[in-house]
Order: sequence, then structure tokens, then C-alpha cells
Amino acid sequence: MITVLLADDHAFVRDSLVELLSASADLTVVAECEDGAQVLDAARRTRPDVVLLDLAMPRVTGLQAARELLDERPESRVVVLTGSLTPALVREAREIGVVGYLLKDDDPGALPGHVRAVAAGGTAWSAAAASATAGD
Repeated sequence: MITVLLADDHAFVRDSLVELLSASADLTVVAECEDGAQVLDAARRTRPDVVLLDLAMPRVTGLQAARELLDERPESRVVVLTGSLTPALVREAREIGVVGYLLKDDDPGALPGHVRAVAAGGTAWSAAAASATAGD
């Protein structure tokens, strides 16, 4: 069973992601956070295989939460799932150690496969995110 922590400040998005991921027998959501400030504590309690983080959240952003989590638990498999795409954001995510950057308008049916790939040690970069820093 692959365990997932979700962090998004929109309850509708979290509920939809739980429903999408729970439809796969091998995936289970073990924690939900509505703010990046809750991520580190939730990860300590649940030790998820994969962490899906929105970028734009109140108090602590997804990248700040990723930085804190990866500083403490560098083995964590963190994927950004966001509506925001700029070369600077993608570059920062890579520098922090994030292993995926997916967009909320990507094919939702592909998300369980991305989670599996990341849990198995791979990466999950949307085509748009990968090309955003292609010249780097």
C-alpha cells in the first residue's frame, strides 16, 4: 500500500484528490493538510510514501513546507501539485529536492500513476514544468 499526504488549502480539491486516489486499491491518503504549516507534523505522524503539495497556501507555502520536510526527512518523496507554473518556481522546487511538479489542469487520471512512479523512486514532471526550465 502506497501512503499519501495531501496538502491543499481548498477542501474541494483535497476531497477530489482523496476520491481519485482512493479509487486505486494500492493507494491510501493517510493525512490531509489545509496549510503548509501542518505538513511537517502530519508527515512525522504518518510517515507517508508520497507528499502532494499545493504551492499557494496560507501561512506556509508549499515550497516552504517542502524545504522544511526535506531538511528533516530527506528521503521524503515530495511532488508539487499546483496551478502555478513559472521557471523560477520549477527551478526552486528542483533545488529543494522535489521529485515532481504536476499541474492541476493535467490529466487527473494520470495522477495515481505518477504517485506510484514517485513511490518507486522515480519522478513525475509535467511536460510544461519540464520545459519551463529546459534551457537551464
